[in-house]
Amino acid sequence: MPLGNAGTMNRTINTSGLDKQQGVGLIEVLVTMFILAIGLLGVAALQFTGSFANKDAISRTQSEFVAAQVAERLRAAARVATVGDGIVVNNQYFNASNYNFNGLTCSGSTHPYKCFCLSRPSGVPNCETATCNELDMAKYDGWALSCAAVQTNPQTTLSLTCTDNNVADVYSCSAGSRLQVILAWPVASAGSQNYTLNTRCNPNDSDSNACVIKDLTL
Repeated sequence: MPLGNAGTMNRTINTSGLDKQQGVGLIEVLVTMFILAIGLLGVAALQFTGSFANKDAISRTQSEFVAAQVAERLRAAARVATVGDGIVVNNQYFNASNYNFNGLTCSGSTHPYKCFCLSRPSGVPNCETATCNELDMAKYDGWALSCAAVQTNPQTTLSLTCTDNNVADVYSCSAGSRLQVILAWPVASAGSQNYTLNTRCNPNDSDSNACVIKDLTL
């Protein structure tokens, strides 16, 4: 192989192949970023749906617990009926104003549990250290059960109703009547998470509530 004038070896480099490959690396990077972005969006959607379902599961578990508490408190407060055969509870247990902190006001927080449950409001009878009659115990139980209902979800509401089988007597819920406990909280569909709404806690077309319902007889 001939040497140049300076005594060095001369080489010819073919750059035609390099010219043809300009921009290929950038396209590959863009495609990779696009695929990665789609994957991250999918992961984010799964996390959102999972968080949504987890919140609903917590609300449902707590509501099941509160519904069982309602039954226990009613049976503890029950007495033998003077009309008919069976047991009854004080009519105040079916007064809606005793639930969900009706008539109580709070200016310190928007969370009902922090407002009304960290300490007993003055309008609620003290049945913890004092002896209460049936009327006061019904009011106290309504407050305590409402506190348990909103402990994990501030939007949960509690209702206790009765299908009275004898409207002629003095009892709001006569012996042998069917009681209905409903704990409800608002829900909305998210992504692939859809709800089949129970008409018993969604009487209006505009309602969108999940709920726990317990039917019982004293």
